[in-house]
Amino acid sequence: MTGLTTTALMGVFLLQGVTLPIAAASDWTVSLEPSYPAYTVRMTGYNAVPEQTDSTPHITASGAYTHSEVVAARSIDLADELPFGTVIEIMPKVGTSTPNCGLGVVQEGIGLRVVADSMHPRKRNQIDILFDTETKVHAAGKKVNRAIALGVCKDVEIRVVGKIDIKDIPETQNELRLAVGRLERADAQPLALKK
Repeated sequence: MTGLTTTALMGVFLLQGVTLPIAAASDWTVSLEPSYPAYTVRMTGYNAVPEQTDSTPHITASGAYTHSEVVAARSIDLADELPFGTVIEIMPKVGTSTPNCGLGVVQEGIGLRVVADSMHPRKRNQIDILFDTETKVHAAGKKVNRAIALGVCKDVEIRVVGKIDIKDIPETQNELRLAVGRLERADAQPLALKK
C-alpha cells in the first residue's frame, strides 16, 4: 500500500511541475554489516572442574554441556545484556594488556563464544572463557593451562555477533561460525576446479 501511495504522490507532483530534491548516489550510505552492541568487560578463564565450578562441572548454568571450544560464562549483572545463547566475539583493545593479562598467549584458542554459563554473584562486569584442561601453553617460562595463562584482562571489548538456541549449542568453532553466519557452508562456497 505504501508503494502505491508514494507512486501516486510522485505522479501528482510531476503533473504539477514540482521538482523534488534527490540525493546524489555518492551521498548514500548503505551498511551491509549489521550493528552489534559492544561492552567493555574484565576477562578471565576457567576449566570445567569442581574446584572452579560446582559439583556438576560438565553442565553449565544454562543446562548445556561444557564444550570448552565455544562456551563462556558471564557475571550475573550482565544477564540482561548477554542472556544465555548470546554469541560474542572478543575484540582486544589497546590497553588490554595489563601486567596479569596473557591474552596474546591464548587468543587463538578463544574465537567466538556462546554465553552458556554464569559466574559467582560476587563477580561484576566480567566474562570467563572456558578452556579444556589438557592444552598447555608457554607462559612466564612454564607450560601452564590456558585458563591460568590468560590471567586477568581488564578493559576487553566484547561484541555480540548473534544468538543461538542453547539446546543446540555447537561443539566446535567451525560449527559455531556456521551457526551465526560467519562461515559459509562448504557446499555453498565457489570452488576453483580444473578439469
